[in-house]
Amino acid sequence: MPMTRRQRQRTQRGVLYGIFLAVVGTLIWLANWEPLSDQFLDLDIARQMFPEVVTIAARNTVVYTALAFGFGLLLGLLLALMKLSPVAPYRWVATIYIEIFRGLPALLTILLFAFGIPLAFGWRPPGGPAGAGVVGLIVVAGAYIAETLRAGIQAVPKGQVEAARSLGMSPGRTMISIVLPQAFRIVIPPLTNELVLLLKDTSLLAVAGATVATRELLGYSRQDLFTFSSPTPLMVAGLLYVAITIPMTQLVALLERRQRRSL
Repeated sequence: MPMTRRQRQRTQRGVLYGIFLAVVGTLIWLANWEPLSDQFLDLDIARQMFPEVVTIAARNTVVYTALAFGFGLLLGLLLALMKLSPVAPYRWVATIYIEIFRGLPALLTILLFAFGIPLAFGWRPPGGPAGAGVVGLIVVAGAYIAETLRAGIQAVPKGQVEAARSLGMSPGRTMISIVLPQAFRIVIPPLTNELVLLLKDTSLLAVAGATVATRELLGYSRQDLFTFSSPTPLMVAGLLYVAITIPMTQLVALLERRQRRSL
């Protein structure tokens, strides 16, 4: 008797799960776990990193990420509106800014704000080297977020704008009350990606120099790497990065599901 479509789908899923488990089991069986655990999962070294790796390094990473994303979001919104402006000079400035700072590596931008601009203008960055690095991240984040928001604004149906204008709303009120709320709903997934990328880009702040109290996760674990001559601190930092990003992405997924139900 031929299988139904649902039965075929279940069989295919079962085969795929079986292949996946077989590959994972084979890799686990072939791996030489003793030297791996000695080098990468030394529990004595990991134990010595706590609680400072959480109370100092992980806390700084979260704070730097929040600052870079929050101010980058404001800067990106301004740039997106400038790029969509009917005034040509505003569009030119926004386009040049976005193209330059999306093209430059984030590491180079951080070095520019940590050393280049202070030397050129005698500028003292707020928060010292770590603050200068965060300013560099804000500048980079603003460029990427600007393009994300611009795409979201342009994805809002034009009929929404025309309906608002027909009711007598001004262009500014239409943008604030009608367009931007819908645009932000559209761009939640790419903004989440940008937030996760910023979280990992905080590891670049070490090039600007930092004190023990201002080190982020990778900078803190890199110091322990030299201290203990073991890659275990890097593994601890990696696990903490994952521990931070997974709840973040799950929260955004929950918000997306709520928004879909409200539509």
